[in-house]
Amino acid sequence: MLPYARRMALPGDVVREAVARALAEDAAGDDVTTRWSVPEGQQASAVVRAKEPGVVAGLPVAEEVFRQVDPGLSIRPLVADGARVATGDTLLSLEGSARSVITGERTALNFLQRMCGIATLAAAFVAAVDGLPVRVLDTRKTAPGLRLLDKYAVLAGGAANHRTDLAAMVLLKENHVAAAGGVAAAVKAVREGMALEGRDLLVDVEVETVEEAEEALRAGASWLMLDNMSSVDMRRVVELRAALAGDGTVTLEASGNVRLDTVREIAATGVDAVSVGALTHSVRALDLTLLVLGGRTPRPPDVQ
Repeated sequence: MLPYARRMALPGDVVREAVARALAEDAAGDDVTTRWSVPEGQQASAVVRAKEPGVVAGLPVAEEVFRQVDPGLSIRPLVADGARVATGDTLLSLEGSARSVITGERTALNFLQRMCGIATLAAAFVAAVDGLPVRVLDTRKTAPGLRLLDKYAVLAGGAANHRTDLAAMVLLKENHVAAAGGVAAAVKAVREGMALEGRDLLVDVEVETVEEAEEALRAGASWLMLDNMSSVDMRRVVELRAALAGDGTVTLEASGNVRLDTVREIAATGVDAVSVGALTHSVRALDLTLLVLGGRTPRPPDVQ
């Protein structure tokens, strides 16, 4: 099995903390516009709808927003994360305090639109390599503080996760290699460091040339990141792997400015994975809207 995550739960504590920070940032407890314009006690129905086609991700996060704003709201997701929606489809319905719905609107949409945008782009990249034995991976180029949400959205779109943090595996990039004195020296130092700390992690080495790839293979790297290589050179590295590590224990990953119009050509070189920073670092939010469908003011109690 290839060494990257294809499934990941969305941790409840991470969601609660992210939502709490976002609501505090928005001063949701002091929404003066809503408090002064919407009558206290006004009840309403509302829906979140898609204004364009896409893949859904982040419904549990949107639900948590409304729960923290008002535990009395009735929240009903109408689709599941990972589902494809068309323009006009309803993702979520709400019933309860109109003030609470409106106060939570922007924060819920901010999370949901970003996560749906990531899932939608991930699904497009996965579709572009359909039929090829390759996985589309994300990177650590995520929104600070929202990494697990971003990576969960990648999974909802059908792609896979690369390392979640700096401790998950060794990834020797060009600056590590330069500071260590070369590829072989960097791998050797890492192996020694792992032995001293009693740890055993995958060692990924970023290489830019076929020569560096051969050096990394001979040094015992378990994963090579082929950075901005031409398709011709990537095929040469695939052949080198077969010659030097034919048992299939070395993963080859293509990386660097991968686009939708180039990913299939890259995947067809024989690499195992293609990492795409754009999945999370420059995603376009999916266009969603929250609409209040109607409000009703409770009848005042009878005066005795």
